[in-house]
Amino acid sequence: MSQPGIRGAAEILVEGDVQGVGYRNFVQRKAFQLGLSGYVMNLRDGRVRVRVEGPRDSIEELARDLEKGPPLARVEKLSVTWLPSTGRFTSFNIRFAEFNA
Repeated sequence: MSQPGIRGAAEILVEGDVQGVGYRNFVQRKAFQLGLSGYVMNLRDGRVRVRVEGPRDSIEELARDLEKGPPLARVEKLSVTWLPSTGRFTSFNIRFAEFNA
């Protein structure tokens, strides 16, 4: 676990039955609860991408929550890639189309 308050950023890719089951809404709700910014979106290949910034310990907590997911989801694999924080996100949104972000 990281030190509280240290800011970070991550891309989280989630594989499994995670589209059409309320997963993006689940991610957005959890991110709001943790005070994180960024976005979540479905990818054409069936995965879900989460790009998130905020306190690193909160991102780690989000990743743990995303491994469980909402009741109808079945997460098979979750990968976290740590990135430098950019500060470009001011809220947490659901994106509805895959494009370079």
